[in-house]
Amino acid sequence: MNCADRLVALFGSQAEVARQFRLDRAVVNNWVKSGYVPARWAMEVERATNGQIPAVDVLDEATTRKPLRMKSRPDGESLFDSNHSGSSAMNEFAPAKRVSSFHPPQRTLLGPGPSEITPRVMAAMSLPAIGYLDPIFVEMMEELKSLLRYTFQTKNPLTFPVSGPGSVGMEFCFVNMVAPGDKVIVCRNGVFGGRMIENVQRAGGEAIVVEDAWGEPIDPQKLEDALKKNPDARLVSFVHAETSTGVQSDAKTLIDIAHKHNALTIMDAVTSLAGCPVLVDEWKADAVYSASQKCLSCTPGLSPVTISDSVVDYVKSRKDKIHSWFMDMNLLLGYWGETTRTYHHTAPTNSLYALHEALVILKEEGIENSWARHMRNHLALKAGLEAMGLKFLVKEGAGLPQMNAVLIPEQIQARDAEVRKTLLNEFNLEIGAGLGPLAGKIWRIGLMGYSCKPENVMLCLSALGSVLADMGMPVHVGEAEAAAHGAYAALHAKAAQAKKKKAA
Repeated sequence: MNCADRLVALFGSQAEVARQFRLDRAVVNNWVKSGYVPARWAMEVERATNGQIPAVDVLDEATTRKPLRMKSRPDGESLFDSNHSGSSAMNEFAPAKRVSSFHPPQRTLLGPGPSEITPRVMAAMSLPAIGYLDPIFVEMMEELKSLLRYTFQTKNPLTFPVSGPGSVGMEFCFVNMVAPGDKVIVCRNGVFGGRMIENVQRAGGEAIVVEDAWGEPIDPQKLEDALKKNPDARLVSFVHAETSTGVQSDAKTLIDIAHKHNALTIMDAVTSLAGCPVLVDEWKADAVYSASQKCLSCTPGLSPVTISDSVVDYVKSRKDKIHSWFMDMNLLLGYWGETTRTYHHTAPTNSLYALHEALVILKEEGIENSWARHMRNHLALKAGLEAMGLKFLVKEGAGLPQMNAVLIPEQIQARDAEVRKTLLNEFNLEIGAGLGPLAGKIWRIGLMGYSCKPENVMLCLSALGSVLADMGMPVHVGEAEAAAHGAYAALHAKAAQAKKKKAA
């Protein structure tokens, strides 16, 4: 039974469906005749039916309907001259192979990102596009900013999503805050600290690198020493949650040290935001950037940033021009500011709908509950992997719950790619490979956002355990699953005791 018929069966008649959705009965009749409900109604259907007809069902059905085929003009009726008429003249530019609509497989995404996207977010993306200066859209922008302030735990007025992935958010911070000749202390303990160095250099600054081993948190003493040696350094940049290794650094301590030496800070929170505490105001962070596709479980392509007033004042006081027009904060203030909107660029309206919905979902769950959920599922996964005999790269207490770097057993390292390929082909399960010096030495297993749930933990343990057992490792999948269940049970019991104690 298609979604249109399900609606009629649920509400009793086409007339009642029309009344529920405030539509003309003829529209509902057309849904029934065509055999599907248009995608733009997906979220409304889910809400009206209290989830009995999920938005994803509506979307799947709508996107798989027979596409409309336009009838071509006969050659003799071409709108163009004879040199351009006829299919033969145009076919030399056509793809070499027949191309039809793209339908990706349904994967379980447990890599370093992106994470799986909730049906509500996918449905939001299918809503009608409107102008980026439309008053209704502007109102939504203000809601989006307030939701991001909640997520970042800040009151910074300049908190908004940059149009582009996390790398654009990073570049936005550096091009605005680094002037030619500036000294910048860059803390590097993985891939993304290295990208910060590149950004400093491209902005004409001098990067003073504080180096730590991959898998180790940034050493605060090394930062202190670097600032003492370079008292003229005006910026400190670091990665809070290093995606390449799964290690978390002490952001508050690093920021305190920077401020003691009169330096502003740039913090990468791409992997940490919504997965573990990011407390911008409490830590007094100056500039923080993140990404939409990790623990926020939104579509890739947006980079939430939050900028302190001190940074805004500095950028406004710069005498030189920001060398990127698109990312010039002074220009973006005119679009994302609190007063009148000035056109800057065509905003990705539907992606912003999606981020808005993702943040609504996060607010409904509660930010602290989101942090707790990521930790809870991490502990269960950890218990199961350790029961298999696997070890973690990062020491206890320094690891991220949402990004688990697992050491590949020596006897399996040569077959790293084979393991990941088998998981993908046989279980539709994606995990990440190691990068740089850790390539072939670790697997990166992400538990982010919508992907962070018990069923994915158990699937990962079962699938990975089966593959490793087939390769001759002495792995007992049942023991791993039992360990994970035991971890969940212990956590539930602890939570129940805490609730009971609080009630008393």
